[in-house]
Amino acid sequence: MENFTPVSGLVGGLLIGAAAALLLLANGRIAGISGIMGGVLNPRKGETVWRIAFLAGLIAAPMLYALVAPVEITVAAPLPLLAAAGLIVGFGTRLGSGCTSGHGVCGVSRLSWRSVIATITFMGAGIATVFITHHLVGI
Repeated sequence: MENFTPVSGLVGGLLIGAAAALLLLANGRIAGISGIMGGVLNPRKGETVWRIAFLAGLIAAPMLYALVAPVEITVAAPLPLLAAAGLIVGFGTRLGSGCTSGHGVCGVSRLSWRSVIATITFMGAGIATVFITHHLVGI
């Protein structure tokens, strides 16, 4: 419980929800990061600028926050393991027709059963991974 931060979690959740709602209301688009990134890699006319702006905001926001409230982030996993994990996540987003942000934030809020099932699956896989890596393997 040493890393329990309910206020920043609440504020972050509200900001993510507001950004997802704003994108849906203003642009008619779902804030699923894998879909947004896929649209940058496979561009269609009139779709690129907002996608790049959204992705740039995802990168710039934590950098700006770090200027106001410096945070130390350490990653204990080796780089090849992180690269493999990224590839597996990318494969999973294609297999699941979306990512945690698209299904978990936007799909569940729209009461999509497909997204509810996908989110339960994501959470179960995450819980199983933490259990295996921390309690069985000891990473």
